[in-house]
Amino acid sequence: MADDRELQEAVARFVRAFGLHQPDQTPCGRPIPVSEAHALGELARDGALRQNDLAHRLRLEKSTTSRLVTQLINRGWAERTPAPGDGRGVLVQLTPTGVNAAAQLATARKARFSAVLDRVPPGERADVLRALNILTEAIDET
Repeated sequence: MADDRELQEAVARFVRAFGLHQPDQTPCGRPIPVSEAHALGELARDGALRQNDLAHRLRLEKSTTSRLVTQLINRGWAERTPAPGDGRGVLVQLTPTGVNAAAQLATARKARFSAVLDRVPPGERADVLRALNILTEAIDET
């Protein structure tokens, strides 16, 4: 039976193997911070988001998300606009350059995940995904 130490070691190996411990590079090898890549992905998928909603989705503090959005703006990838009907609300949306950057990341991410999945025996792929979902749910409950 697995114990917490085995889980710690397995998660640490996964983090290192996938490159998640490299804060200035995505696991798919792009030279941008992982947090920026996640923000680009969220904005590309759903369009303009309230900055507070982006913070919630990324599981980051509001101040951290504000700095993150500023970094995206400085790269020319995003812009802030006032939220309609909400004098204090702020929307964040990708610029055309940001849409392009997000598309390039999505292509690199798809290639990386496809390569990883190809190395998992076909009969075990569903089990791997199920285990990741169970682990994520357990983390969400803490």
